This record gives sequence, structure tokens and C-alpha cells, in this order.
Amino acid sequence: MKKLIFLLIPLFMISCDPADLQRAMDTINSAGALSNLDVSNGLKEALNKGVGNSVNYLSATDGYYKSAYKILLPEEANTVISKLKFIPGFTNLEEELIKKINRGAEDAAKRAGPIFVNAIKKMTFDDAMNILMGEKNAATNYLHNNTYSNLYGEFKPEIVTSLNTVKAQDLWASAVNKYNSLPLVDDVNPDLADHVSTKALVGLFGLIEKKELGIRNNVNERSTDLLRRVFAKQD
Repeated sequence: MKKLIFLLIPLFMISCDPADLQRAMDTINSAGALSNLDVSNGLKEALNKGVGNSVNYLSATDGYYKSAYKILLPEEANTVISKLKFIPGFTNLEEELIKKINRGAEDAAKRAGPIFVNAIKKMTFDDAMNILMGEKNAATNYLHNNTYSNLYGEFKPEIVTSLNTVKAQDLWASAVNKYNSLPLVDDVNPDLADHVSTKALVGLFGLIEKKELGIRNNVNERSTDLLRRVFAKQD
């Protein structure tokens, strides 16, 4: 398209006003030129959009509990539940626990935003270009590599607090301790926090990746001129 425009310029120059010609040249230059700052700002805008939408979605009521990112109980829970479901007080144990751990994850997800924002602010131009021209989930991988440890370190204490707030930890510990007291069973760890933290982060990064793929593959999700110009470079 640019070649065609430049071929037509000599013809255009014969009959046009000089001011019109300058505007035409400015349009051509601006359409094709992307500065380092443009690329960096465009990637940061995309990341902030994806992260913001993901955190807001998962931290809302039912963000985990009634979504594809619903956190289920550890595998050993099936053994515990099968032994206790006929004991008074534990009849509806599985669903109660699942609801409570997802409520805990929703509460903890609210703390993720600042950690992501800090990582995005530190992104260099080289990081931005590697993301833009890299794999379809390169932005998600960048965030994972630069935030996971900090997220886990911040997430787990919040998960513990959240689980305690909704009494999920107490319910699980009560169930597991009851189970462990039964004869001829292998003891189960009563700590839910690591399991819930890990699964909550899997869900969070999974949703961020989905948002990234949307921006990369669907021009309609590029909601600003800068996003459209930057991601046109990878199309």
C-alpha cells in the first residue's frame, strides 16, 4: 500500500496545494512510524488492560466460584469426604468447602493488581519488542516470570487470612482431623493454603493469557489507536 501511495505522489504534486501535500506526507509517515516509546507504551497499555480486567473479574463475587477458573479441592479430599459424608455435621462438606476456598481466592485476588503494575512499569523496550514479536502468550510469560514469586509470597498469607475469614480452613482442618482420627487411614495434611494459592494463580494467569490472545488475534479488542498501531506490527 505504501509503495502505491509513493508512486502516486508525483501525480498528486502536479495539481495539489503544498499544504495538502504536506498533510498527505505527514499521514504517510505517521501511519508507518512507531517509536520505541510507542511500542513500549502500547505493550504496557495492553498488559494493564489484560491484568486489570482479569483481576477485576476474578476478585468479584463468584469470579472464581462460578467460572471456568473454579478451584476444586485437593485429590485427597475425595478420600476424606467419602469417609465423612455420613457423619452428622459433614453431610454437605464438599460443596461448603469448595464455596469457601473460592471465596478466599476471590478476596486474595484483589491484592494482585499492584504487583502486576510494578512489573509492567519496569518493562524495558527490549522486553516490549520480545513480547510483541514473540509467542502468542509472550506477555503472559513475561508477567509470570517477573511476578509469580512475589504474587505467591503475597497471595498465600492473604489466602490464609481469607480462608480463616470465611472459616474454610477451620472446616477443612476439622474434617481432616476427624478423618485422621479414624483407624487404618493415612493422615492427610489439614493445610489448604498452598493448594488454593497455587490454583488461584493458575486461574489468574490463565485468564490473563486469554485476554492477551484476544488483543493479538482480534482487532476489535484493540480499543485505542495506539493498541491498533502497535499490534498491527505483529499481524
